[in-house]
Amino acid sequence: MDRQISADVVVAGGGLAGLVTALELLRAGKSVTLVDRDTPERLGGLALWAFGGMALIGTPLQVKMGIPDNPEVALRDWIRFGGLDPNDEWPMSWARYYVEHSRSQVHDWLKGEGIRFMPAVNWVERGLNGDGNSLPRYHVVWGTSRELVRCLIAALHRAESGGRQTLLHRHSITGLDHAGGKVVGALARNDETGASVRLSAPSVVLAMGGINGGHQQTRANWPPQRPMPAAMLNGAHPFADGKLHHWVADHLGGQITHAGEMWNYAAGFPHPFPHFEGHGLSAIPCKSALWLNHRGERIGPEPLVTGFDTHWLCQRVAEQEKPWTWHLLNWRIAAKEFAISGAEHNPRIRDKQFVRFLKETLLGNHRLLRQMQQESRHFLVDDTLAGLAAKMNALTASHDIDPATLQATADAFDANFAHGSRLQNDDQIRRILHARQWGPDKLRTCKPAPLQKPGAGPYIAMHMQLVTRKSLGGLRTDLSSRVLDASGQPVAGLYCVGEAAGFGGGGANGKRSLEGTFLPGCILTARAAARSIIGS
Repeated sequence: MDRQISADVVVAGGGLAGLVTALELLRAGKSVTLVDRDTPERLGGLALWAFGGMALIGTPLQVKMGIPDNPEVALRDWIRFGGLDPNDEWPMSWARYYVEHSRSQVHDWLKGEGIRFMPAVNWVERGLNGDGNSLPRYHVVWGTSRELVRCLIAALHRAESGGRQTLLHRHSITGLDHAGGKVVGALARNDETGASVRLSAPSVVLAMGGINGGHQQTRANWPPQRPMPAAMLNGAHPFADGKLHHWVADHLGGQITHAGEMWNYAAGFPHPFPHFEGHGLSAIPCKSALWLNHRGERIGPEPLVTGFDTHWLCQRVAEQEKPWTWHLLNWRIAAKEFAISGAEHNPRIRDKQFVRFLKETLLGNHRLLRQMQQESRHFLVDDTLAGLAAKMNALTASHDIDPATLQATADAFDANFAHGSRLQNDDQIRRILHARQWGPDKLRTCKPAPLQKPGAGPYIAMHMQLVTRKSLGGLRTDLSSRVLDASGQPVAGLYCVGEAAGFGGGGANGKRSLEGTFLPGCILTARAAARSIIGS
């Protein structure tokens, strides 16, 4: 053994959940060894790249906007949309804990840390039939979650005193030390030198992220009753490989539950400058775009429209004959509606440029469209539908798109507008009109119009694939974030937080998320673990 380090607590993973856990413990006077596999500049994990949306209940901003939300309404939505089993004790307990405490334990706590939110609440995941978010709850961190991570790292440094914090970058936890039925530390390896480190501590907190950071695990866990595409992109953190989950299950009796439940996105495309192999970006699909199969035919009979049920969209995309779909739209639509999830492609929000953000919202985000046109070969632009069809075929090295079929698809949609709004009978138009009733959505959603409206061009086709993102399952935990064994008893000295714990209980979201539940889930589970350790 090359090195030994002793502390009150070992935290395995430097993502959001690990950072919050370490911060709370340091503030309480505990000594902490924080172990992270990535480089120092990537401390913060996936949260460093994320957009920063949070589902919060009963906030002052909701009150200001006239949204009558409360925990009872939110829990009803959560259980119905997620399909939670009422007899699944700990996921149900964490779902209830989330809706009851997101205001005080997340919103108010973040405000105290200097985090601010954008002045609007968005309405996402409404459900295909109104069975999702019955009210707007999606709050966006001003500065994206990169600002959140930077704030917490700065707070960590301020809280550190007397050498109570040790940060080990580029280190992996290879196993846990346990004696007398209790976890007493961890074994780590320096990924650059191969040197081993023994970390002694009476408490270990697992914050290593999810199970499905690589597609081998994703495919192994994929529910057999659901369609799985032949090819997918990866939007998860590549270090979230599930190895530590399985070590705990094999050696300490921890229970991995709901491993097949995942939160993926239906509209991904390869990152033009990938951070890792297979790295995919998740587009926020345009509500007004026509979602087509590989032949250029509109997927139906129920059209695919974003903002209602992402889980359903993913299943519809996964069941297509080929592992990609097309979004057909024009420049008018894209300038108002197209966006990419994450901090990287939202610089106006990330860098807190409110005037520029407002200008792009009102006048169109032509900057992003030009950027994608230059950087991504999956973002095709042409003045004619026939020219677009040729480019689509060239990209896929096929003759799948018959120009006449693409033209007929556009003509069939545009026929809705031939006799005025009284004779429109298209479910996509109905959903767009419904979305536009809410002010923040109206700002980002075009008034329905023909795709071939004069002056709205050029035409755009986006080549999309399913992109994996979050594992909704994980190690089963109680409301103190203690890892539970097969008999439901805590594994002494062992805690699990964030995505590693399925955002609480081993799967608090069930089959579907109300969206924006992941960052708050990391904070809630981390703070619960810290309280339990401090009080023990």
